[in-house]
Amino acid sequence: MGDSGEGLVDADAKIQERMEELQKSREQARKPRVRNHERVQKIESLKLARTQLNRQLEAATHPARKVQLSNAISEVDRQIAALTAAI
Repeated sequence: MGDSGEGLVDADAKIQERMEELQKSREQARKPRVRNHERVQKIESLKLARTQLNRQLEAATHPARKVQLSNAISEVDRQIAALTAAI
């Protein structure tokens, strides 16, 4: 009688293992494939730089510095757009 209980436990374990495999494959399918990791890292770096420039712009008081930071943000936005379009 003990053997039949072990068979059910083994079957449950196999079913659970198969469900986990299916879940992993679904998660892999949902993730977009990244072909150029360097480009993605560059975009993330530019986004961080833009955040920092934006903080500096908010804190800036001198008009010339504000113009300079605004131009820098525009350039970073241009680079992000170019890299994003290339992906």
